[in-house]
Amino acid sequence: MDLPCNAPDSAAQHRQAAPKKLRAAVMTLSTTRSKENDLGGKYICDALAEAGHEIVWYEVVKDDAPSIASMLCALREHHELDIVVCTGGTGISPMDLTIDTARPLFDRELTAFGVMFTVLSHAEVGMACLLSRATAGVMKDKVVFCLPGSPKACKLAMEKIILPEAGHIVKHAREKGRGQEAGVRRQENNG
Repeated sequence: MDLPCNAPDSAAQHRQAAPKKLRAAVMTLSTTRSKENDLGGKYICDALAEAGHEIVWYEVVKDDAPSIASMLCALREHHELDIVVCTGGTGISPMDLTIDTARPLFDRELTAFGVMFTVLSHAEVGMACLLSRATAGVMKDKVVFCLPGSPKACKLAMEKIILPEAGHIVKHAREKGRGQEAGVRRQENNG
């Protein structure tokens, strides 16, 4: 069955109904950076603010698993947040722990984010794109983006994916499923 030529574009309708102003947390994960020399985190904050979003929290956090997990768990419970943008620790080194720590905290992973980031990165860095495990996911009713620490990678993700789509993703993350509250972990429902 063919769709009529005048069928509505559901993605466009969803974007139109999505929140326009988001409340964001920015977390740089590093043992060597501070707020004074954090180019990636500053860029993310500036890009969000220039797009009309509000930065409600920004910190440089030690990039070890307990610190990352503790901060993500605290941010998950923060009622004034829509998105969390993390930068750093997404590579393949044994010291890169962001993805391994964040992924178990996700209620749902947005696997296409990593795919699209890789495709876009390839155009800029070639096959070095294979060294990033950038991802995104939903924690409770927040959308979490995990980006590499490179300022160029932060810029790419912000301009090509996050700023154009974050409101749309948040809209869907906050929708309630049949018989459950938005953001309730599947594991909690099973047992």
